[in-house]
Amino acid sequence: MDSRVVFLIGAPRSGTTMLERIISGHSQVMGGPEPHLLTPLAHLGVWKNVDKAPYDHIVAGIGQKDFIQSLPNRDLDYWHACNRYAQTLYNCATGNNPDTVYLDKTPEYATVWPFLKKVFPKAKYIVISRHPAAIFSSFANSFFEGDYALTQKHEPLFERYIPAISAMLQDPDMDIFHIRYEDLVSDPQRYAQELCQFLNLQFEPEMLCVDKSKSTSGLGDPIGIKKYKGLSKQSIERWAHEMVENPNNYQFLKNLLARISADDLATYGYAPELVWKPVSDLLSQNSQKNRQAGNHSSSWTSYKLQRKTIITLRNFAQNNLLFRNSLSKLRLACDVLLREY
Repeated sequence: MDSRVVFLIGAPRSGTTMLERIISGHSQVMGGPEPHLLTPLAHLGVWKNVDKAPYDHIVAGIGQKDFIQSLPNRDLDYWHACNRYAQTLYNCATGNNPDTVYLDKTPEYATVWPFLKKVFPKAKYIVISRHPAAIFSSFANSFFEGDYALTQKHEPLFERYIPAISAMLQDPDMDIFHIRYEDLVSDPQRYAQELCQFLNLQFEPEMLCVDKSKSTSGLGDPIGIKKYKGLSKQSIERWAHEMVENPNNYQFLKNLLARISADDLATYGYAPELVWKPVSDLLSQNSQKNRQAGNHSSSWTSYKLQRKTIITLRNFAQNNLLFRNSLSKLRLACDVLLREY
């Protein structure tokens, strides 16, 4: 049943991992790392396609659509088959326990939510939003050493997620619980109780012990969830302190956010006329203490080092023909050595 599957959706660095830990702390909920089951399925050629593939993806898409039109119920049969594929794996994960809710936390689903709606029309959806500047600042500092321009080049967060999530929140046919990150960390018990009511579960106080909640290795937030012991309000306006300290980054984000429609921003959860108020308040206070509170740790983690290495080598490969050709030859050699026939 779709009712035993819950999707947790939000932009990267918006608190999805923290919220997943809270919900998965319930004895009747199974969560874990991001499974990414449905994003590839959405781009097989029927709903959307990919730009490149090791097969003729354009012909494959045409062939699939023609085949689907020959089925008794046409598109409905296809959506049902996609549902059975994912549902079978979710059921395996829960041991086919009808009393266990499976929580799929994959932020990327925000970009394919119309596909999700077709495949899981009766599922419950939890959407978390966070101040756009906080998301961008956290992402840039976590993975790009605070380089805002490079962050935008590799991951245009505002454009990818805010309009998509706004459109999803306005769909009257979807069963959605919307929560803001700032509200959650300010009053976690209240919102944990409301979430349990939404999921038809009894609230369990242990849900709020996120540092002790069950978790497994895999895709997800490798940094933020380990930074604080339990839920913390410290991260709510950390971004604003950074904007005060770095006016160039502040102007950069103001220009980026100006591209997003006021209606989308408001639906996402942030009134356009108040979105920069935390920065204005700090500037008016002009307090050294507040400025120092904005200092963020630049400590390295293995994940950050890995990301930095990948980005550096990728840029080098794109701009150095000799290095790119060498990599191509190495890939060919590896393919030959590793093939099984």
